[in-house]
Amino acid sequence: MSFPIPVVSAVPPAETGGSLKDVQHYMRGGTLQLAALPPLSLYVHLPWCLKKCPYCDFNSHENRGDLPEQRYLNALMADLEASLPLIWGRTVHSIFIGGGTPSLFSPQSIDRLIGDIRARLRLEPDCEITLEANPGTFEKDRFKAFRSAGVTRLSVGVQSFDDAHLTALGRVHDRAQAIAAVEEAAQAFDTFNLDIMYALPGQTLTGLELDMQQALAFAPPHISIYHLTVEPNTFFAKHPPVLPEEDDAYVMLDRITEMTAAAGMDRYEISAYARPGHRCVHNLNYWQFGDYLGIGAGAHSKLSFAHRVVRQVRFRDPSLYMDKALAGTPLAQDSEVARAGLPFEFMLNALRLREGFRLQDFSEKTGLPLTAIQAGLDEAERMGLITRDFVQVRPTARGFDFLNDLQALFL
Repeated sequence: MSFPIPVVSAVPPAETGGSLKDVQHYMRGGTLQLAALPPLSLYVHLPWCLKKCPYCDFNSHENRGDLPEQRYLNALMADLEASLPLIWGRTVHSIFIGGGTPSLFSPQSIDRLIGDIRARLRLEPDCEITLEANPGTFEKDRFKAFRSAGVTRLSVGVQSFDDAHLTALGRVHDRAQAIAAVEEAAQAFDTFNLDIMYALPGQTLTGLELDMQQALAFAPPHISIYHLTVEPNTFFAKHPPVLPEEDDAYVMLDRITEMTAAAGMDRYEISAYARPGHRCVHNLNYWQFGDYLGIGAGAHSKLSFAHRVVRQVRFRDPSLYMDKALAGTPLAQDSEVARAGLPFEFMLNALRLREGFRLQDFSEKTGLPLTAIQAGLDEAERMGLITRDFVQVRPTARGFDFLNDLQALFL
């Protein structure tokens, strides 16, 4: 849960006239003119988990037998090799291995995965490589083995340290397992992230404070904090739990921000808090409208070319994904981001950052003139949602509180 899911309007490859291997389709002329390509990241989706959480709308599937680790890794590499013409010559700045629960895969498989990626892509020497892990899959020294395999950053899905709340969330771990997992992560990694959720069923402000006190006691370099929301097509959507009132949730968020600030953490993004030098490189690239190639079942990509920005989504079903990848058939549906949609797509990400964005970055990463967002900026400033000068645009505290309203001005 450490990254925003992009908005995708998928069009079957037959309608676009291209596939992953048809790079000429993407390189043809168009109405945009990007002066340079943005930084590139790689996202790898490992879709299995021990149990589907009732709030989760990610592409995750309960594991009901032996994981097909080697077959899935073979499919990932076939997917990556088919994608290479689209990113040829570009350097990868970060890798995020998400899911599902990637820590279900053995350290030996993660070692193979990272080695196979290194054999096919040029990585920055200090490339950040994050692996998502859950306390329910924790066993002693497993995290150290992931570190030895090449993972540089662990993201631990704690969600809460309260047993009652963990039960309500359908988590497979308890408080003691969560504490043991975080202690092991702190020993094994120089930097790590904790995922925490708030506004949980039955949660009070006092309960939230106890959760945050426990989390901060580990002096985590990074915390990602999410408001529990009921998403369509989830168990909670069919059987809604009783959640705290919205005003109470705002009070909780204010308290989270106070407690993290007192602990020396900076709220640099709407849901992310970090100590100096520990911001998440991978997620920053999303929020700064960088490029990312996504491989794996249901993975999303956003790729820029000289005259267009393209989004892709892989087939969601793991079995279908593996069959198609290993047969060498197209894996992705793709769509070109319409010129009129680029301002909103950019703002949907950039305005999540406390520092906002440079005006120059908007033009460079969308290929559009500043006039494309001028009316929205004027209205946002009038409403007190942003501050700006001739270089930078930043959301105000009010803009952060009403982020959806601010982003909607650019639709």
